[in-house]
Amino acid sequence: MKFSLPIYFLVLLLVAGCSSGKKQLERGQYYDAVIKSVNRLKGNPDHKKSKETLRSAYPFALESLEESAKQGLSTNQPNKWRNAVNQYEKLHNLYNSIKNTPGARTVITNPKSYFTELSDAKQNAAEESYNDGVILLNEKNRVSAREAFFHFQDALSFVPNYKDAVEKMEQARFDATLKVVIEQIPVPTRYKLSADFFQDKVEEFLRSNSSGSQFVAFYTPQEVEKSKLPYIDQILRIQFDDFVVGQEFKKVETETFERDSVVVGDVEMADGTIKKVYGTVKAKLIVHSKQIKSEGLVSMQIFKPDGVAILKHEKFNGTYLWLEKWATFNGDERALTKEQLQLCKRSEMYAPPPQDMFIRFTEPIYNQLTRQIRQFYSQY
Repeated sequence: MKFSLPIYFLVLLLVAGCSSGKKQLERGQYYDAVIKSVNRLKGNPDHKKSKETLRSAYPFALESLEESAKQGLSTNQPNKWRNAVNQYEKLHNLYNSIKNTPGARTVITNPKSYFTELSDAKQNAAEESYNDGVILLNEKNRVSAREAFFHFQDALSFVPNYKDAVEKMEQARFDATLKVVIEQIPVPTRYKLSADFFQDKVEEFLRSNSSGSQFVAFYTPQEVEKSKLPYIDQILRIQFDDFVVGQEFKKVETETFERDSVVVGDVEMADGTIKKVYGTVKAKLIVHSKQIKSEGLVSMQIFKPDGVAILKHEKFNGTYLWLEKWATFNGDERALTKEQLQLCKRSEMYAPPPQDMFIRFTEPIYNQLTRQIRQFYSQY
């Protein structure tokens, strides 16, 4: 698409007008208008429209943000200081933006600093958040403790190391966290196979905070005993209900192949010339295939320590098929394709060890299991 020169300049003017913040000024969005005009002046200190916008919008931005902060503080809202911090942060941002932009300093020569107001608001907001957290923590339940955790986190964001907010936040985290014991039942030793690799992967997944919530912690029975946990909330039991490793199936298929118009020899003619003789060639191909199937079924139960309330019960199955083919032939190899001849170069191979096949069929089980665990615990 082509534009004529006047239209092209008109588009540029419109873009320049938008980036100057004039539209935000006209809509009463004074803070945004100031920020846009200042950003424009960073790249073009002499941009006329941006200077005009900044000159008009700045006083209105101060007035509206100050009024909003003071009105909020005059109420009995439980989070009035946290709301005030938002307003004073914007006011402080206006000060810093103008101060650090030479083009803006030529318009607003003495921007107003709100460092003191912001510092006081943060101190009060920290106290406000801290007190709310203490009240919730004293309610002694997991849901309230979770809310308390975020209040203490807010307090520390306003004032680092505020009182004992760090210790209170960790206490809230502990009280809010669902404590789950992992019971992974080992494979009976009579099978001479180990599920350690699978179980280690599951445990690694659970410890990597991939379960879907930061307020869920998993412990082995040994860790529960060692750390002397005062209580546990749930038990996650994982065990192999059934598995078969190394089911072997063999098959032999024989087929005869023919190919026409193949040179089978030559003959000397009466005049002494040699003429090729064409005919049909045949070969009998014997294809051997060996398939070894390994599969298993894993059960996952999530229940309360009393063993009565079953919260979730799922079963996951996995299968691994090992397949090998090789062939031999009798007859003329020219009757066979390249692929068939390649197959004839192969010989019978040994199957992987049973332990390897055990690990392979657990891979799809692992994916199903971890997906269900993540989905279940994301609600916490």
